[in-house]
Amino acid sequence: MNIQALINDKVSQALEAAGAPAGSPAAVRQSAKPQFGDYQANGVMGVAKKLGTNPREFAQKVLDVLDLDGIASKTEIAGPGFINIFLSEEFLAKQAEVALQDARLGVSAAEQQTIVADYSAPNVAKEMHVGHLRSTIIGDAVVRTLEFLGHKVIRANHIGDWGTQFGMLIANLERVQQQSGEVSMELSDLETFYRESKTLYDEDQEFAAKARSYVVKLQSGDQYCADMWKKLVDVTMIQNQRNYDRLNVSLTRDDVMGESMYNDMLPGIVADLKEKGIAQEDDGAQVVFLEEYKNKDGEPMGVIIQKRDGGYLYTTTDIACAKYRYETLGADRVLYFIDSRQHQHLMQAWSIVRKAGYVPEEVTLEHHAFGMMLGKDGRPFKTRAGGTVRLADLLDEAQERAVKLIESKNPQLDSNEKTNIATTVAMAAVKYADLSKHRTTDYVFDWDNMLAFEGNTAPYMQYAYTRVASIFAKAGIAMNDLQGSIKVTEEKEKALIAKLLQFEEAVQSVAREGQPHIMCSYLFELAGQFSSFYEACPILSSEDESIKQSRLMLAALTAKTIKQGLSLLGIETLERM
Repeated sequence: MNIQALINDKVSQALEAAGAPAGSPAAVRQSAKPQFGDYQANGVMGVAKKLGTNPREFAQKVLDVLDLDGIASKTEIAGPGFINIFLSEEFLAKQAEVALQDARLGVSAAEQQTIVADYSAPNVAKEMHVGHLRSTIIGDAVVRTLEFLGHKVIRANHIGDWGTQFGMLIANLERVQQQSGEVSMELSDLETFYRESKTLYDEDQEFAAKARSYVVKLQSGDQYCADMWKKLVDVTMIQNQRNYDRLNVSLTRDDVMGESMYNDMLPGIVADLKEKGIAQEDDGAQVVFLEEYKNKDGEPMGVIIQKRDGGYLYTTTDIACAKYRYETLGADRVLYFIDSRQHQHLMQAWSIVRKAGYVPEEVTLEHHAFGMMLGKDGRPFKTRAGGTVRLADLLDEAQERAVKLIESKNPQLDSNEKTNIATTVAMAAVKYADLSKHRTTDYVFDWDNMLAFEGNTAPYMQYAYTRVASIFAKAGIAMNDLQGSIKVTEEKEKALIAKLLQFEEAVQSVAREGQPHIMCSYLFELAGQFSSFYEACPILSSEDESIKQSRLMLAALTAKTIKQGLSLLGIETLERM
């Protein structure tokens, strides 16, 4: 149950009954401090101002008609007209019992939408580097959350598999195969191969001419060029899948929707935009002038959709992409997890999409932008030599550091278990360090912080789960074999239950805003609440069997909530560390 939404509805009804205009926002939020209750309604002041009435007096009118029977034990007016709401212990205990018995932990399924999520998007014939990490793991956490809520989610891995560079790659692939019979299927060699192709293209006129002719052949459907192109795509995706699997990212080869998919749509889109008077010829190119965007001279900015040589641009592909996602995939909502530097480019493409009527206004096109990964020097994260950090190398280093960490913490583990724990901790640490930061900000990559057992880190959260699970190992009881009911006898129990019941609010916020850090913050706060409860409320040593069972039920709900929350982030838990 989403308690915030329930109270928000009740306060909205009371506002209207007290004389507020229909649809006035109740603005119910979780209270910042326990003395202000569990929830606070902040909408009274805004409504009172519109009505020209005293906010506290209006708040009293709202309280007089506010029906929170069986939900709140107390309500009060605070400050200039806030309404503080204290949840009843009986209500909290009952909802916690419902959540514990439910496989979904009490989270209600959403009304299903078809949601297309565009994330990861590496390039063909190049290794994934750290620049792909944020899109991949932020997108994946949001996708998992949307699926948990019951939405139909279509993952779209929009790989860069088209363009003029493929002419030089095919020409070089042909050259290598003629010389040695085969080209290596390892991508590290492909990187060298890519650079070699570029050098040949820049320095050998005959090679460059052949490369240009292969671009034209590929784009016109020549079978030989198509086969060579497919070989390059296949090599890349096999390598990328290794990274996805290591990171516990849910993308597969079936989710690849490269730029090439939209190639056949582009001539029709340009012709349609011309026919609708949206595009016009300018100096041989087809251009859309957007009034919303001005150049430095204050004139409408021209967005080229077809070059004078007939070639198309990323903007043209992105227009086709949005059109396809609505018309063919049936999207109700489209999410793009793309670098914040691409924002204006996307906004221009979508502006054209809307003008052309390709996607109706009720279907949202959302750019969930993210900042850059920085080194400790505050500059873009690079190798010591100043090169791009390969994702595989980063994951290897995480693994090595985690092995040393686990050895220092628990040296008696056998080597298989040590490797398994280190792998789980390493991948979790890399992901959680990123996911726990606000998506739109740049974040500083720091090995020491991400592998720390203190603070809002993956090792801390994984250990928090292990610690709760160990209570059941000590008691010799399975979490699902508990009997009895939940009783609230201490303030720390009430605080823990209130936090446990905010899980759905965290899930829905991540789904709505595309911000996984909300879940990380929630889980960190939950682990803190459990620690306070554990210190204040003896569990296994409690002399009253009914209280012992009640507290074990709270421990079980905590463990299940942490495990489920981390799973939505694509992070695995361990039964022992």
